[in-house]
Amino acid sequence: MNNLKDITQDIINQKQRPNLKFRIKERTETFTSLLFHTLFDAETEVEQNMHRLAELFDELVTLACWNPNRSCGKIWQAYCSKLPSILKKLNLDARAIANADPAANSIEEVYLSYPGFYAIAIYRLSHELYLFDFPLVPRLMTEYAHKLTGVDINPGAQIGESFFIDHATGVVIGETAIIHDHVKIYQGVTLGALAVKRELRHAKRHPTIKDNVTIYANATILGGSTVIGANSIIGGNAWLTSSVPENSIVSDDATVKIRPANK
Repeated sequence: MNNLKDITQDIINQKQRPNLKFRIKERTETFTSLLFHTLFDAETEVEQNMHRLAELFDELVTLACWNPNRSCGKIWQAYCSKLPSILKKLNLDARAIANADPAANSIEEVYLSYPGFYAIAIYRLSHELYLFDFPLVPRLMTEYAHKLTGVDINPGAQIGESFFIDHATGVVIGETAIIHDHVKIYQGVTLGALAVKRELRHAKRHPTIKDNVTIYANATILGGSTVIGANSIIGGNAWLTSSVPENSIVSDDATVKIRPANK
């Protein structure tokens, strides 16, 4: 049997990823939580927190910007300039949820307790970083939201204004999905790819959802060329791999059979 020294050296020899530092994940989660509080919490001081966020982001750059030819440190100032417009979009999302959900007693309840809103917020905050071609931190941000809410939104997805995810758990939105304005989706919805192949990495693999579409629970919509036309309603458990025109109603036509009475 190998002794402890041999086992230790064998493990060291197989640790071949010098950039694989789990501190990146931990710091990203701290950064994400602090950013969310800075934007929304009435008791969180904004200016002071912006300095702390800058320090955390600088650490993330040191840990996660692995290309020596890129100046990732300049991203923070450009990203900060985007925060007011991101916050404006998120306030529209919260208002859309409060207006659409009869169970919402106040808009504060939406901000504080709706997992769908939290997932959308972290998506929008991560998406802007994704656009700076700084991919690891945005992905870790949305995975943090995924862990907390059960909603998996890739930071590369493009999502319009006044977006509503109701109940949230189990929602999956792929990297190349495009969602237009005033779209509402329910738990368990998947906007996915028809095939998972590495050579499709730069292709559009996920569907496009036009304005004012509602997609009910556990519907699955697949494919980069699949377009759901505006004002359509996609019923629960529907399975779609091709486009539907605007104003469509798509349902999973369950057959109802009446059982014979017990004799």
